[in-house]
Amino acid sequence: QVQLVESGGGLVQAGGSLRLSCAASGRTFSNYCMGWFRLAPGKEREFVASITWSGGATALADSVKGRFTISRDNGKNTVHLQMNSLKPEDTAVYYCAAPRRSGDYLCTNVGEYDYWGQGTQVTVSS
Repeated sequence: QVQLVESGGGLVQAGGSLRLSCAASGRTFSNYCMGWFRLAPGKEREFVASITWSGGATALADSVKGRFTISRDNGKNTVHLQMNSLKPEDTAVYYCAAPRRSGDYLCTNVGEYDYWGQGTQVTVSS
């Protein structure tokens, strides 16, 4: 049973920073790409970032490039999303996700993901 548990969300002023973490369990963490998505009220779930199993390649949505960074620690079964220069439009519930298929590839489409965390709320005030 794969479990993903996010933490690190909260309320921050515009221009501030937050670091989200996702703790994974239930299988060999290092064999799979990992990703972050977000869901804002009235909007569809949006891809934010993904990282290959090795951490050697990452992908970021255009809306967060230059501000967000994704990283992982396979020894600790965790993936992080460092969010800097936050904007009110970044307000959303952020989800960690993982696919069922293993391999060294970037998974950027929501359809590639099979396992989801419960989400963590990020609120950015203006």
